[in-house]
Amino acid sequence: MAIVFLQQRKSQKKLILLFIGILLVTATVIWQGFFKKEEITPPRDYSTIPQEVKINFDVLKTPFIQKLQSFPEIKRFQETIPAEGVEVGQKLGRENPFLPY
Repeated sequence: MAIVFLQQRKSQKKLILLFIGILLVTATVIWQGFFKKEEITPPRDYSTIPQEVKINFDVLKTPFIQKLQSFPEIKRFQETIPAEGVEVGQKLGRENPFLPY
């Protein structure tokens, strides 16, 4: 019986040390994340340098872009192919498809 109690005490001591280690790691993470002040770097002063945005619209006049063609407009499915028993232009489906029958 004495051996069993000693083994339980050793395992309890290991678990207590592990628990204390986890608490120390958690406290360190919390300290670093919440309580430690960040070093504030001074912001770069871009306001003193005047910057101008220039858009080159001559790119749109290149021959490659001039050769591009737009796709023709695709009609809706209901307007192009009628289903069996449905006339062209007839509205398919229900007004509110989520209502029960």
